[in-house]
Amino acid sequence: MVAAMTQDKDKNSAADPAPERIAKALARAGIGSRREVERLIELGRVSINGKRLKTPACLITSLEGITVNGKPVEQAESARLWRYHKPRGLVTTHRDPEGRSTVFDHLPSHLPRVISVGRLDLNSEGLLLLTNDGALARWMEMPKTGWIRRYKVRAHGTADEAKLKALAQGAVVDGIVYEPIEATVEKVSGSNAWLNVALREGKNREVRRVLASIGLDVNRLIRTAYGPFTLGTLQRGAVGEISSKALYSACGAHLGALESASIAAQTKKAPNPSKWAKAKPKTKFRPKRSALRTPNGPKEKR
Repeated sequence: MVAAMTQDKDKNSAADPAPERIAKALARAGIGSRREVERLIELGRVSINGKRLKTPACLITSLEGITVNGKPVEQAESARLWRYHKPRGLVTTHRDPEGRSTVFDHLPSHLPRVISVGRLDLNSEGLLLLTNDGALARWMEMPKTGWIRRYKVRAHGTADEAKLKALAQGAVVDGIVYEPIEATVEKVSGSNAWLNVALREGKNREVRRVLASIGLDVNRLIRTAYGPFTLGTLQRGAVGEISSKALYSACGAHLGALESASIAAQTKKAPNPSKWAKAKPKTKFRPKRSALRTPNGPKEKR
């Protein structure tokens, strides 16, 4: 089950599953992101056949014998995705060293173990995607996936149209390079301006830092969309599952690759939306042929 990092790949038979990094496999099984799994290993919470794992530099060929916090790791369920309307005042982490309330403290108890797709900081609100699949979360977060994050932003200060337009060329703030950002003014109310902001990267506190560099102090930030998924009318603090059809329509090709690439995945095939049954048009009602009786004679066929 466990393979050394230096193992010669040619020694594996074609029938055997390819060795996989333990952090990647456990992320696929929904334990957490790869970084979170590595942290669990550092804390001594991951064991293989009863022995604590000391390093994430480990390849495995199955989940058999692996436990996290004393509980066996099970094969991954089919990927699922939820929308969550995050309120202000919650941190997006499973455990906060400062003891602050977290997003995961406020989720309904019927949800399986989920992780967030990216983060929203303490004072940000709006759409936060949640999934039971760590590999899917990682793919959605990657800039090369190309998904646009959209925000409604209220900021104190004078919104200079020329400076906002210049953000489309990218920005450098305190030595950090930010990719192009689309920012337009929706309306001005007193000393505040409401902006529509769109970006593809999503670095830590990116919107706040970039707008601060052009004299705008963000005092409210609401994410309204992440790729094809939108906040819509979801109430603050509410959770709504995205249908399998919508999920696979948006991520089907990648999900299919995940299902076949990881030892943590279930063996069943991922659904193919193109093969799902479509509603057939209604046919006109046709009454059955019936026999009619004449008043004084035999039955007469219609």
